[in-house]
Amino acid sequence: MLRTVEVASADDPRLADYTRLTDAGLRTYLEAENGLFIAEGTKVITRAVAAGYPVRSMLLARSRLADLSGRPGKPAPGLAGAASGQDAPVYVVTDEVAESLTGYRVHRGALASLGRRPLPEVVAVVAGARRIVVLEDLVDHGNVGAIFRCAAALGVDAVVLSPRCADPLYRRSVKVSMGAVFAIPYARMTGWFDGLDDLKSAGFRVLALTPDERAITVDAALRAGADTGERVALLLGTEGDGLSARWLHAADEAVRIPMNPAARAAGVDSLNVVAAAAIACHLLVAASQ
Repeated sequence: MLRTVEVASADDPRLADYTRLTDAGLRTYLEAENGLFIAEGTKVITRAVAAGYPVRSMLLARSRLADLSGRPGKPAPGLAGAASGQDAPVYVVTDEVAESLTGYRVHRGALASLGRRPLPEVVAVVAGARRIVVLEDLVDHGNVGAIFRCAAALGVDAVVLSPRCADPLYRRSVKVSMGAVFAIPYARMTGWFDGLDDLKSAGFRVLALTPDERAITVDAALRAGADTGERVALLLGTEGDGLSARWLHAADEAVRIPMNPAARAAGVDSLNVVAAAAIACHLLVAASQ
């Protein structure tokens, strides 16, 4: 049953889960310490609840109270439908209180604090997968969320993160992914140095995406193994430097997305990591069909 609670002050301790959402350092500590994450907007909150994440509380602008009403005898839409059966308070505040509390104007009018679940081990996540994406040390939460959205939309089976990769459940990651972080299995490696060993032991052919012209093209590499039904892990590196030398060396093969020669001559030798991920994921899944 929903319990709406009017709260007049941003200093109210009941709102502690939503404190300074733009402070990445504080939020990383607070969310890890309390086992929570924040989802923003009715659609994303609904997807998080549907994926089985328990609601701790909601924060709602007064202008969105209509989202909590349903018709008698019918499932309630929007936030009410998402929170159906959840014994969690819905804190109702003014826009001014929400902005003072979170550190920004909450345009979507609704936030939810949800409980995290234990992450599975890498071997469990990839056990039934044929096509996976592996992210090494991506630090931009928006990029991580966008890659999850690409991977989920295009049919990749799972995502594996290096130990230092940004958190997919950080608010910006969740928001940019439009809830896709709830739609695709993922796991985080416990160690970076030998992090690819489990994937190789599981039979994955490891392809490292690089702008190096000497590398074979992604589609050519995938066609070469298409008839064998091989399992493929595609590595994507950091936003600036790309993959580390160790992971490039440990990969079975380096692959590239071909660039237009005129553009390359003008100094455009690569795509940003999200665009590269979208193209590579499409080729990765298409090769298995």
